[in-house]
Amino acid sequence: MTVGWIQELVDLVGMEKLLLDFDQREKLSKDYYWYSPVLEPLLRDKRADAIVIPETEEQVPLVLGFAYRHGIPITTRGSGTGNYGQSVPLEGGIVLDLSRLNTVQEVTNEYARVQAGVRLGALEKLLREQNKELRIYPSTFMKASVGGFVCGGSGGIGSITWGNLWDGNVLEAIVYTMEETPRRLVISGSDLVAYIHNYGTNGILTELKIPISTKVSWKQTVVQFDDFEAAFQFSHAVAMDDSIRKRLVTPVEWPIPSFFKPIVKHLEPGASACLLETEDGTEQALAAHATAVGGRIGYVIPSDLYHTTIGLSDFTWNHTTLWALKTDPTLTYLQAGFHPVDFPKQISQIKAEFGDEVLLHLEFMRSAGIIVPAALPIIRYTTNERLYEIITFFLSIGVGINDPHTWRLEMGGRGQMDAMLAAKRANDPHSLLNPGKLQIPAVQETIKE
Repeated sequence: MTVGWIQELVDLVGMEKLLLDFDQREKLSKDYYWYSPVLEPLLRDKRADAIVIPETEEQVPLVLGFAYRHGIPITTRGSGTGNYGQSVPLEGGIVLDLSRLNTVQEVTNEYARVQAGVRLGALEKLLREQNKELRIYPSTFMKASVGGFVCGGSGGIGSITWGNLWDGNVLEAIVYTMEETPRRLVISGSDLVAYIHNYGTNGILTELKIPISTKVSWKQTVVQFDDFEAAFQFSHAVAMDDSIRKRLVTPVEWPIPSFFKPIVKHLEPGASACLLETEDGTEQALAAHATAVGGRIGYVIPSDLYHTTIGLSDFTWNHTTLWALKTDPTLTYLQAGFHPVDFPKQISQIKAEFGDEVLLHLEFMRSAGIIVPAALPIIRYTTNERLYEIITFFLSIGVGINDPHTWRLEMGGRGQMDAMLAAKRANDPHSLLNPGKLQIPAVQETIKE
């Protein structure tokens, strides 16, 4: 490697904070983009010229100022558990790995203030020891960092009660700009929408303040059904029942449960299922909802084993996709949003059109206060053209798509574009932060007569 600025970077940060070996650069330039057969061939050869791992917040602006002066792209990395190439450097340069910024700064009854590299699994463990817990977290929470989740995620376990990241689940962020003298911004309130799910394209988040809640004893339950229609009817009824405190409501169509190898022996062959986390004491209410649509209680993990063994959340959200890919690498997935009321009709239309080419996996969540069925359906992939034919059909019947087969934020349908673009222009004047992920439209000149 003959990058001219390397020695100056060594002098700035020291070799102990710098990785230059090919294998190290290869590993830390990747995430789970290979979930997508579209992204995999496009991103497999992308890698950074150097990995910088700061150990203090003060080292971050030093690296940013250096990179600005040399015109070097900076791509931020949390734990690399994203699925769209969020942390893949499209134009080389520096990957800024924030994993060593992992201090829990403060915990109160209402919030936790943490550095961006704190892992959500470790934070959940710490909070539960203090009779508290996270509101929401992804299925990758044991590895995922707080900063990576905020910059690359959206919702997850707990979203059925607390919503997604935009629903008040980020309270404050410390953000550094990409300028010769980087500014340290304290972002709160409505200004946060520019930095949630932004892939680090308009600022580097080093610290976050997130709301937390009181610890609950969560029992995990699998309810099983003869068909998927009964599974989603039950799931919707439970999702809408505010008397049942819940963290997870995940209906999946057979044969998806057969992909869950660690627990498949506890599941009924041929049965669609709903995976649940509900508060101790809700068993009778769940049984009543199940009986109403011909369902039956199956596998149960008692609350005293919560987070001490493999849990049901390890088979939900995008972990469902992972288990599918482990079973059949030709499978892929979509991310979709159904109508809160008309979703049964939309599901029927999809099954009538595609049959087993599209296997349904829903996640009930609360978005802006409204219970909605999100979806991560499993797709039997053949060609890119066929994949986008399926997407076109979803759109034609009113099912929204957040495309997981693109790294471009504006094409993926994620985030608040106007706010992101405004922050990009203000904070990253030379477009050096994760370039290629957020396109800045050309300024239209007004021609006067």
